[in-house]
Amino acid sequence: MLPGLIDMHAHPAPLDWKYGMDADADVLPRGTTTMLSQGDAGAAVWDAYYEDVVVPSRARILMAISPAVQGESEHRTVFGRLEDVDPDACVRAIERGGHHVWGISINASPPCTGDTDPREVMRRTLDAAERTGKPLLYGARIETDEWLLSDQLDLLRPGDVVTYCFRGSVQSVVSGGRVVDAAWRARERGVLFDIGHGMASFDFDVAEAAIADGFPPDTISTDFYRRHVESVPRHDMARTMSKLIAAGMPETEAFSRATAAPAAALGLSGEIGSLAPGACADLAVLRWDPDADPLADVNGATRPGGCWEPALTVRAGEVVGPPRP
Repeated sequence: MLPGLIDMHAHPAPLDWKYGMDADADVLPRGTTTMLSQGDAGAAVWDAYYEDVVVPSRARILMAISPAVQGESEHRTVFGRLEDVDPDACVRAIERGGHHVWGISINASPPCTGDTDPREVMRRTLDAAERTGKPLLYGARIETDEWLLSDQLDLLRPGDVVTYCFRGSVQSVVSGGRVVDAAWRARERGVLFDIGHGMASFDFDVAEAAIADGFPPDTISTDFYRRHVESVPRHDMARTMSKLIAAGMPETEAFSRATAAPAAALGLSGEIGSLAPGACADLAVLRWDPDADPLADVNGATRPGGCWEPALTVRAGEVVGPPRP
């Protein structure tokens, strides 16, 4: 039994939005009681998102708001129009959102920026972050080498979170089997590194090299969105933790990076991520399945050895589940 699992990167949102999935139906029964929405809402849709998603959800949902006014509510390139990246509107939405808005989300990858200059998107996002004192959830641009990863990481501040940290691509946190100096510099000044597994962002070779070099992730997350809902085997926090264990993380460290560590990153230590007196009654009951399907990365590479699977969830003292097969 663990505290309720905390997913630092997911997409709880209306089902007609670009990545939207039903947090209560698809995630909560699988042990995740708290999740951070990665850029689903922007300033123009934040109020509706709050009323339609955050308020009625049984799961606890926090927001990393998009600097693009529509966020991912539409089926188009989120930063494709630079005029949509409005730091003033973002600041106003953060002020309205209060404690429900943890920070600001920016994915600088080519599919998210299109022909827009990612450096200008980053400049505007940092402007809003500085004015509100909010951290970033940052997806680095590593599919090409025209903007060096080292230059991107050097822009980040203590408390900012780099997601997709074990993605294999043209650039990576690992080069020649060792973690790159820029990643060490960022970690030393308080930047955090998160998995953000998703459909394209977890590579066993990168993860194993980084962990062997003493660079485990600070937090573990799924990047769970609509395409994962019918996945077989089911994509969830328990399976993602199991992949990090298979890649060399001690089991207790993997558990901590899905509970206590993200609670601290979200500023909620003592309330979530803990079984201590005074914490909320969120629990995840897991069982070990030695005969589970092989653990696979996004490229199809597999590692043997069983898998932790969700058996029961308790949210605010009430039993949820068991999860559907």
